[in-house]
Amino acid sequence: MFPARAPLCLSLVFLSQAKRKPRLGDLTEISASGYEHWAFCMSRVCVSHLAPSSGISGAGGSSIMSSVADRAIVKKERLCDVAGRDLYRVNNKHGDKYNPFPPSKIVQWAEELVGQEFCYSLISNNCDHFVNELYYGVSCSDQGRDAVTAATISGVGLIALSTGVMFSRNQKQSQ
Repeated sequence: MFPARAPLCLSLVFLSQAKRKPRLGDLTEISASGYEHWAFCMSRVCVSHLAPSSGISGAGGSSIMSSVADRAIVKKERLCDVAGRDLYRVNNKHGDKYNPFPPSKIVQWAEELVGQEFCYSLISNNCDHFVNELYYGVSCSDQGRDAVTAATISGVGLIALSTGVMFSRNQKQSQ
């Protein structure tokens, strides 16, 4: 009888599309449905990430349902379990603006945070903020910024639309 083998990580099929496999200290971007989930590579196979701690069904870290959670927990899990069937890639995206901490220091901090629960906000405290704070010491999120921008544009668009409709009605009534 052969020894049991660990299940094949389905995301590895897509690694040919990435430049390289994640290594210790890398930020890893997981392309989920409609957004990106971010994790920090702690070893050859494990990542640390901020995932919803709520009982919302299907609200895993790389699930769009995570956006409705208000609490999140720092987890250490296998990358292939976090990514599932989603594509992922190394993306140390702010390297041109900020200097990262040494990987060994980041791993130490991430290990200390595993299991801790935090307030979660798609706009101000999400998985992107978490990994950037660990990696660069700067809490920032392109996704959070983009969500605020989209909401602002949508709001301005709705105001413009409703103003146009009201103006059109007023013109018709005055004729």
